[in-house]
Amino acid sequence: MKILFATPECAPFVKTGGLGDVSGALPPVLARLGHDVRLLMPAYAGLKLSGDVLATVDVPAQAQWPAAQLLEVDAGTGVRLLLLACPALYERAGSPYVDPHGADHHDNALRFGFLSHVAARLGTARSPLPQWQADVVHANDWPLGLAPLYLAQAREEGPAGSVAASVLTIHNLLFQGLFPMESADALGVPWHWRGIDGVEFYGHLSMLKAGLQFADAITTVSPTYAREIQTREAGVGLDGMLRSRAGRLSGILNGIDTGVWNPLTDALLPHRYDARSLALKALDKSALQARCHLQPRPAAMLFAVVSRLTAQKGIDLVLEALPSIVEGGGQLAVLGQGEPELQSALVAAAARHPGAVAVHVGFDEALAHLIEAGADCFLMPSRFEPCGLNQMYSQAYGTPPLVNAVGGLADSVTDSDAASDGTGFVMRSADSAGFADALQRARAAYAETPRWRRIQAAGMARDFGWDRSAAEYVQVYRKALSSRA
Repeated sequence: MKILFATPECAPFVKTGGLGDVSGALPPVLARLGHDVRLLMPAYAGLKLSGDVLATVDVPAQAQWPAAQLLEVDAGTGVRLLLLACPALYERAGSPYVDPHGADHHDNALRFGFLSHVAARLGTARSPLPQWQADVVHANDWPLGLAPLYLAQAREEGPAGSVAASVLTIHNLLFQGLFPMESADALGVPWHWRGIDGVEFYGHLSMLKAGLQFADAITTVSPTYAREIQTREAGVGLDGMLRSRAGRLSGILNGIDTGVWNPLTDALLPHRYDARSLALKALDKSALQARCHLQPRPAAMLFAVVSRLTAQKGIDLVLEALPSIVEGGGQLAVLGQGEPELQSALVAAAARHPGAVAVHVGFDEALAHLIEAGADCFLMPSRFEPCGLNQMYSQAYGTPPLVNAVGGLADSVTDSDAASDGTGFVMRSADSAGFADALQRARAAYAETPRWRRIQAAGMARDFGWDRSAAEYVQVYRKALSSRA
């Protein structure tokens, strides 16, 4: 199949979260399965490319949409990268979504509406690429939510067989791309699709709802999250619509890029190891303690967090349990940034407990890898988690995770007290008592070295690569094509 993977971000070029990792890892695996894969994303300012620009293709202005160019780049992974160059929309300071001060770019509706428009155009006979039209347009999250609508609009205007099937993946239902309804004029949304059966969501235009409403198939990033978002508690107001489209909704667990996240080949580690050479992990622990100015105590149980510092991620639970960790002789290393109150509380805790608590505000890829390798236990008590990747990295690195039983965490971590092949510690309740209990069970297991080694080995034996999930996506694509026809 000819597959267009359309995304607002892609590692290693630009990444703000898990979507960037997925965009960088899934398309190359689809290409290895024999499909013709192109990846569309904006040509942001300062984008550093490793490949050469092979061709420049004009995208003529159309109706309200500006003229632009597609820069075709060989990404060196079997995937052709298509960079949408429109300087007025994409070449600016800040992240893909916000300015340097953290405020949303004022024209995000137009920026991502145009990206969706070009993605849809690549799935029609009006594709600007010579002799290439997508069979399937795989849109990701709210920034590409209008792509399925534009493809449906193209079908209204011509035979359905000449228009690509659309697949929308929800990476986090919480972010819905809400804009004033008057944006519908600039975005070219037909009048008959501006009501509750179209893009309208409590008086606003919702790009994500548009995608859910018009996509031929909907996926999300874990089976448990697919069930959770159909409930009132986790559906963020869209649960009813998702239940009505349950026949087109499936949950496919994300994978990890095992070429990047593999402790035996990880170039960012001072000492590499695998399950047969776990003794070398202690050297990475020593390196992490030195890097974070923690006391060089090999026997101290070193806990770690690499996360957005938000209540959603359960950071308040970590703070509440911090005195118990320190008083029990443990250490904590934190990497991340987020809500000012939680961030400040962690920094203050590090000042109160020098040598026992270290907090690095921001993001540092090399430190993230060292934390996964050097820590003893990874803390991830998220209140909800569509999939999560760090719990998979942790298991691959022999760092048993402590998680809440939600979303992809429930799908990827087996509690070591519930199964002989357990890989971590699953909270029995999503509160401070549940976290304290899991923490106590993790400490008890750590004190029994043979048992801890079994838990590490079970996690390192898990296959979190993309092959199985990519094959599931191929089945979704085929189903979407059949549904479109």
